[in-house]
Amino acid sequence: MRLPALLVSVLLASPVLAAGVKVDNAWIREPAPGQAVVGGFMDLTSDQDASLIQAASPAVGKIELHEMKMLGDVMQMREIKQVELPKGKTVRLAPGGLHLMLYTPKNPLKAGDKVPLTLTIKSGDKVEKLEATAEVRSMQAPMSSH
Repeated sequence: MRLPALLVSVLLASPVLAAGVKVDNAWIREPAPGQAVVGGFMDLTSDQDASLIQAASPAVGKIELHEMKMLGDVMQMREIKQVELPKGKTVRLAPGGLHLMLYTPKNPLKAGDKVPLTLTIKSGDKVEKLEATAEVRSMQAPMSSH
């Protein structure tokens, strides 16, 4: 019977939704050889005012929430305490803006790897854990075979 396999594939391809927050397009930049810090990105949409207050993964030593901002003529990156998730608005964690910083991968991260993430979401007095998976993506241009 093909229905269970179809159902599993649909569920795996669907966005993650828990704690009233939907996670779409979660990915991690493939690190360069020897690189111990790598960026993580995703789109978050909450059905109520909430905040992303923490992220963790068994695949890395630690994860921090970061933002990049222009201060004068200098782009600066700094750790932040939380990422605000206004009700009904998609917040994009993307290169050059809000993002996750993943430190000290426990094993080399290669393009195509799946990395489990646990996001901690706070809404009002309620704190919930949201499980998600990010795919490691290569940022290298494909090599030409000519």
